[in-house]
Amino acid sequence: MNTTLEIIGYLRSEIRTRDDAPKQGCEGGIEATAEIKEEYREALEGLEPGSEILLFTWLHEADRSCQKVHPRGDESRPKRGVFSTRSPDRPNPIGLHPVTITAIDGCKIKVRPMEAIDGTPLVDIKTDQR
Repeated sequence: MNTTLEIIGYLRSEIRTRDDAPKQGCEGGIEATAEIKEEYREALEGLEPGSEILLFTWLHEADRSCQKVHPRGDESRPKRGVFSTRSPDRPNPIGLHPVTITAIDGCKIKVRPMEAIDGTPLVDIKTDQR
């Protein structure tokens, strides 16, 4: 059984810190570029501008020991378990980002709206179609 997570690329974004990042892409996300490693070029076949996709990321600055948070960082709200929130702090910090492709140039995919910080590792891309 292979339990190794493969990084397929990295996000390039003008967002530099967690404090600068919107809570969700629909809350002020920007255009960003998913730079896919050359070895995964064939896997991009079928993607095109206008496609709605899901980007899965590894939220590399997350606190993996965190089990409870104030929802949306609002300390006036009682703490809840991270599995009942969208907090990036969690045991396995996998980010899920519904985005639309705005352009593709080789292994560079421009998407929006993105809320992840620059350098965030990409672990998968899936179509948002059923």
